[in-house]
Amino acid sequence: MTDASQTGLSTQASLDKLVSLMALETLEETLFRGQSQDLGFPQLYGGQVLGQSLAAASFTVPQDRQPHSQHGYFLRPGDPHRPVVYQVDKVRDGGNFTTRRVTAIQKGRPIFFCSASFQTPETNPLAHHSPMPEVPAPETLLDSGKAQHSRFPGHPIEFIYLSRSSAHQAPAHQYLWFRLAGKLPEDPALHRHLLSYVSDFNLLTTGLLPHRVDYKDPKLQIASLDHALWLHQDTRLDEWLLYTTDSPWTGGARGLARGQIYNRQGQLIASTAQEGLMRLHDTPIR
Repeated sequence: MTDASQTGLSTQASLDKLVSLMALETLEETLFRGQSQDLGFPQLYGGQVLGQSLAAASFTVPQDRQPHSQHGYFLRPGDPHRPVVYQVDKVRDGGNFTTRRVTAIQKGRPIFFCSASFQTPETNPLAHHSPMPEVPAPETLLDSGKAQHSRFPGHPIEFIYLSRSSAHQAPAHQYLWFRLAGKLPEDPALHRHLLSYVSDFNLLTTGLLPHRVDYKDPKLQIASLDHALWLHQDTRLDEWLLYTTDSPWTGGARGLARGQIYNRQGQLIASTAQEGLMRLHDTPIR
């Protein structure tokens, strides 16, 4: 990632390009194709198949039903230079809930599959959520000039890092603000798909913090194995959101990370969990 001040002022074009990734091409009633993007990782960014899979499933569900959970497994590294085909299985259409299974395919082989559940919105007096940590507002951090403000080159997502655990500090944790710079359409479904997309950023790498290992370390082999997302309520992705993550355990060449995403009003809008491969070799592997 680079310092945000070095990326220039033209962000809307990169945001529009990201939005176009969620606009899948319909091949058949339950078959879709999505384009890919290269973020400079050794393989296709996992958040892309997360967001596009949720979009594919949503296209087969009545519009009055909203996704509330997504659970997926990464099977093979994806190719960022090839499109991805999504095959949707209509598992169940119930009175209040709808379930879909989605398989992402490249070169004739599945690289990812997930289940997604949708619900007709309901109101209920049984409601609570974990409170948002007390942290400085993103504008305060930017005005102070002391915040670590960064984004991927040519990409609209930007981060402000607030707090990170130090070496051997337990539990491993970090707080960060993030948003998609620019203006997004007034389409709640698009924001849900983009939330799935961005939920993969900065999550698994939380488990590296106590060990002082950078995710770019040439001796590190790191990859997502599975990913879970629970959507509690709608939000906008072009407004600042707080992502709090922690890693309660790493071992056996794997790591576990959990996350909570809050809006500016302090409401918990999504929760995440992910397990991934974390293998540190004695010599560089790439």
